[in-house]
Amino acid sequence: MEQAVDECVGLLGAVVGQDWEDVRAGRLEWDCRQTAVHIAEDLIAYAGQLAGREQDGYSPFELSMEEDTGNADVLRVIGTTGALLAAAIRTAPRHVRAFHPYPFRSANREGFAAMGVAEVLLHTHDIAEGLGVSYEPAPELCDFVLTRIFPHVQPGPTPWPTLLWATGRGEPAGRAPVMQWRWNNNLVIDSERITLQGVTPAAATDLSTVGDGGFEWIEGGPIEGTRVGAGLVYKQYEDGVHRPQWGMYVLVRREDERAIGAMGFHGVPDGAGRVEVGYDLVEGARGHGYATEALRALSAWALDRPEVRTVVANVERENLPSQNVLARAGFTQVAEDPEQLTYELREPGEG
Repeated sequence: MEQAVDECVGLLGAVVGQDWEDVRAGRLEWDCRQTAVHIAEDLIAYAGQLAGREQDGYSPFELSMEEDTGNADVLRVIGTTGALLAAAIRTAPRHVRAFHPYPFRSANREGFAAMGVAEVLLHTHDIAEGLGVSYEPAPELCDFVLTRIFPHVQPGPTPWPTLLWATGRGEPAGRAPVMQWRWNNNLVIDSERITLQGVTPAAATDLSTVGDGGFEWIEGGPIEGTRVGAGLVYKQYEDGVHRPQWGMYVLVRREDERAIGAMGFHGVPDGAGRVEVGYDLVEGARGHGYATEALRALSAWALDRPEVRTVVANVERENLPSQNVLARAGFTQVAEDPEQLTYELREPGEG
């Protein structure tokens, strides 16, 4: 956040003497001055959401500039509001989420950081384009944004052109112009004792190697199955076929905010409305009903989607604990072969 703001203020500080009010900001309808004020407005709004732990809507305040505020003063305000958002991000616990409307009505501190950085990068680009100034942010900032709030966008050779294209600002070779776009914060599904927290491509990259994905795990976690699953998520992201709500979720225990395992879908629902689910738990979390609770919550969420009619799980014949989890979660065995058994849970009314 601070790096993005520093780059913005440094670049635009060199052109504060130009007329910002009569120059359109890139492809936007706003002029450059309005766009700069908008950056500050978004940064303080995000800081307010996160610091106030707003849950049901936006915090009821707005930013206004005093009369006779010059371009340099607007940049000062961007610096200040950026510092406030950075402070809110630093002080917010990892599990805290606050209201943001798209797409699942909440974001955590990483989500607000990525949204804040995106606002700064993209609108600095718009202003620079309007004023005829060359601008290209640090690649790591663009990658930070893409791997957290654009999980559905296939990464390109370099992250800045990809981010511009994903937000309707560029037309790289081989990609059709983007006319409408939204970023995508991760989905969290609640149950009584745990939360199922959607894994971003950034977290999947970390989990697939030796990292913790940004989660605090109980002893022994994450286990190999989680790392393999995370690797598959990142592969889907690289291939441009990742659909985040149909990806992987880390199971986090409410009582201590510790991660205990992972659960998720193998891909999007097929044409018949079938979607396959898989899961694993760290050994120290087994035997407490967590997997059953999580599977019920995830299956209920899936079956509430119009494109899903059946949730499917395949389990090895010798894996009796997993079979018991499926039975307790309401699944019925429907098929078998020499190596595995197939279980299904259908939407109400389906035979």
